[in-house]
Amino acid sequence: MEHLSTKRKVTIMIAVMAAMLFASINQTIVGTALPRIIAKLGGMEFYSWVFTIYMLTSSVTTILAGRLSDLYGRKPFLLFGVGIFLIGAFLSGTSTTIIQLILYRGIQGIGSGLIMSAAFSAVGDLFAPRERGRWTGYMSAIFGFSSVLGPVMGGYIVDRLDWHWIFWIFLPLGIVAFVMIWMMFPSVPHSESEHVDYWGSLLLTVTVVPLLLVLSWGGSQYAWSSPPILGMIAIALIALLLFLFVENRAENPVIPLQLFKSSVFTISNMSAFTMSVGMFGAIMYMPFFVQGVLGQTATHSSFIMIPLTLSLVIGSMVSGQLITRTGSYKWLALTGLFLTVAGIWLMSRMTPETTTAHIVWNNILTGVGLGLGTPVFSLTVQNAVKQSLLGVATASTQFFRSLGGTVGVSVMGTVMAHRMSSKAMELFAGLGDLRTSQVMQTAQVRLMGVNPELDKYMSQLQNPQVLLDAAKLEQLRSSLPPELRGMFSELIAILRESLSYSLSGVFLTGALVVFFAFLLTFFLKEVPLRGSATK
Repeated sequence: MEHLSTKRKVTIMIAVMAAMLFASINQTIVGTALPRIIAKLGGMEFYSWVFTIYMLTSSVTTILAGRLSDLYGRKPFLLFGVGIFLIGAFLSGTSTTIIQLILYRGIQGIGSGLIMSAAFSAVGDLFAPRERGRWTGYMSAIFGFSSVLGPVMGGYIVDRLDWHWIFWIFLPLGIVAFVMIWMMFPSVPHSESEHVDYWGSLLLTVTVVPLLLVLSWGGSQYAWSSPPILGMIAIALIALLLFLFVENRAENPVIPLQLFKSSVFTISNMSAFTMSVGMFGAIMYMPFFVQGVLGQTATHSSFIMIPLTLSLVIGSMVSGQLITRTGSYKWLALTGLFLTVAGIWLMSRMTPETTTAHIVWNNILTGVGLGLGTPVFSLTVQNAVKQSLLGVATASTQFFRSLGGTVGVSVMGTVMAHRMSSKAMELFAGLGDLRTSQVMQTAQVRLMGVNPELDKYMSQLQNPQVLLDAAKLEQLRSSLPPELRGMFSELIAILRESLSYSLSGVFLTGALVVFFAFLLTFFLKEVPLRGSATK
C-alpha cells in the first residue's frame, strides 16, 4: 500500500485512529464509572473480573490476529474488530447483572485486540520505516488523550445521565470509523493455499490465559503457593512446551520462532516488557498516594494525573517527529527511559508533606520520558522484520507490553501490601507495651459497634482502600463519641504513614525495573531506517 497517494494514506490513518480512539476511550471511561455500575448491578465480589476478562480476551486476540492479518490483510480484522467492539459496547449497556457485564466486556476485549493489532500493523503497510515514527507517535498520543478524556467523561456521565450511556455515547464514533475503513482501506488479495496454524493458536491461548490469570490472581485472590495458582502455572508450562514443538513444524506458525533470532526483535520486546512493568506500577499507584496519603478527593487526584498523560502525549508526538526527521531513534529511547527512571525515583522520595507542585513535576518528567521512549520499540521491531511478518511482529510488541503491565500491577501490589503491613506493625507496636495484634484488637473492640459504617472500615484496617475516601473517613470520625475520635484519628494517621512508606517501595521498585530496561537498550542495535515499506 506504499504506492498510495499521501492524501489517501492520511485519510486511511484518520479512519484507523478513529477506530483506536473508539476502543481506547471505551476502556478508560469505565474506570471511574464502575463503582456506580456495581452499586446498581451488585456483585462486588466479581469487580476485578470486569477488567480481567477484557485483558484476557484482548491479549489473546492481539497475538493471534497479528499473524492472521499478515495472511489475509489488515482490513478484514479492522472491520471485524470495530464491528465486534460495537456489539460488545451496546450489549454492555443493556446489562442487568454483573455476569452479563463481564461476558459483554469479554466481547469488547476481542474487538479491541483485533483493532489494536491491525491498526499498528497498518502503519507498517502504509509508510516506510523512516516515516512510521511520526504516525506511531500520533497513535501513542491517542492512548494518552483517552486517558485524560475517558475518566473525566465517565464521572460526568454517571453523575448526570444513566450509567448505560457510558457504553452507548461513543457508538456513533465506532459506526463512522467502520464506514471510513470499509470505504477507504484497500483490500489485499491472499493466496488460497495458505494454511492457518490452528494447533499453534489453540496452544498459545492455553498458554496465555492461565499465565495472565496467575499474574492477576497470585498474591491477591489466591496465595502464590495455592493449588489453583500452581495448577495454572503447570498448565501454562505444558502448553508452552507443546506450542514450541508445534511451531517448529508449522507451515505458517502463529509466532515464527525465527523472529527471536533477531537481537533487535528480542531486545526491543524485552525492553518494552520491562518498561511496562515499571510504567504501569507507577501510574496505577500514584492515585493511592494522592488520595490515600494526602487525603485528597478522587477528582483532585484525576487533575493531578492529567499533566502526566498530557506530557506523555506531547512526548510521543515529539519523538515521532524527531525519528522521521533524523532517522535516529536509539538516543530517544535512552533519553526517554532515563527521564522515566528519574521521574519514578523522585516519586519514591515523596512524603505526606510533599506539595502538589512537586507531584505534578514528577508526573510531567515521567510522562515526557514515557512519551519519548514508548513509540521507539514498535518501530525497531517493524524495521527489523520482513514485510510478510509485520503483523505478527507488531502484535508481539503489543502483547509483551500488555503482559508487562499485568506483571507490574501484580508485583507492585505485592510490594505495597508487604511493606504496608510491616510498617503498620512497627508503628502500632510503638503505641504501647502491648503486642501489635493486641493494640489493634483493643482499638477495634472500642470502636466496633459504635457505627455500622465504621465496622466495615475497622475490619479492613490494613487495606489501603479504606483511605481513598477522605470525606467518608471524616464523616465516620464525626459520628463517633468525642472520647473515641482521637483514637480513630491516630489509627488513620498510622495507616497513612504506612501507606506512604509502602508506596515509596512501589515507586523505587518501578524505577529499578525501568532502569533495567535502560541498560537493555544500550545493547539494542540501531539498524538504519529503511526508505521503503517493503523488504
